[in-house]
Amino acid sequence: METRHPRLRELGYTLHRIFTNPTAILGSVLLCVFMAVALLAPWIAPPKYAHAPYRMPHKGYSPTPKPPDDRHLFGTTSGQYDIYYGVVWGTRTAFKIGFFVVGIASIIGVALGVIAGYYGGWVDELLMRLVDIVFAIPTLVLAMAIVVAFGRCLENVMIALVLVVWRNYVRVMRAGILTLRDADFVQAARLSGVSDVKIMFRHILPNAIYPVLVIATMDIGSMVITASFMSFVGLGAPRGYADWGQMVALARNYIVGPPDDPFRFWYTIAFPGGCIILFVLAWNLIGDALRDAFDPRQRRG
Repeated sequence: METRHPRLRELGYTLHRIFTNPTAILGSVLLCVFMAVALLAPWIAPPKYAHAPYRMPHKGYSPTPKPPDDRHLFGTTSGQYDIYYGVVWGTRTAFKIGFFVVGIASIIGVALGVIAGYYGGWVDELLMRLVDIVFAIPTLVLAMAIVVAFGRCLENVMIALVLVVWRNYVRVMRAGILTLRDADFVQAARLSGVSDVKIMFRHILPNAIYPVLVIATMDIGSMVITASFMSFVGLGAPRGYADWGQMVALARNYIVGPPDDPFRFWYTIAFPGGCIILFVLAWNLIGDALRDAFDPRQRRG
């Protein structure tokens, strides 16, 4: 006979669905590889500048990339920046961008979504009209405008993305709260004298958070792509910073080589571009697996 608490039983069943999903396994393997590279970065790519580990080392200023050799495992890009070093430390940059943007944006969005959905009335109207105003401006346009206004650097890119992305979580969380705020267990808690804050964040939030977790997982990869694009157009990381988008920008003139050898400089785009693709793929695969695991229509099927 099953003696575990119902919540523990459901958690075990959910984890079983996640870790027996081939999609989740593949995504987890890719993500573990990136995490290992990020954690071991100081040892597998020792910093040349102790005070600035994200600054890619370079030897010379020749604009023509050099192919991989014994000293530069992945070759060098324009300006003779070491691609291997940039790829390794760029992994840390990617995690920093993804976790910072999604973490802060989700906290803001979830808090506002819970308040709007639970109280309704003028509070809901005020918050949702604010969300509508933010939604009226395309994500990239709004983020680029904020970066230009506050200054071009990677930190401002992350802050700009937070100021844009929080809107997604408000709507999703509000929708979940609206379906639960009149449930029997919520009414019972109110009649028992439980405070609104405790009802919102102990009784309702745990039952409405799952769609947010799925969106947040996928958004980590999306934020890395967006930040890479902004670095590519010159609004993000400065030249020589270990950022995959910046590295792709350094290779823009060498994506296609000379007519007689169009793939001569393949390494300048293959390594940083491949990292972006695989990093985003890992998070999307995990997000798909979480969606399948949390979908009530596919549980106990």
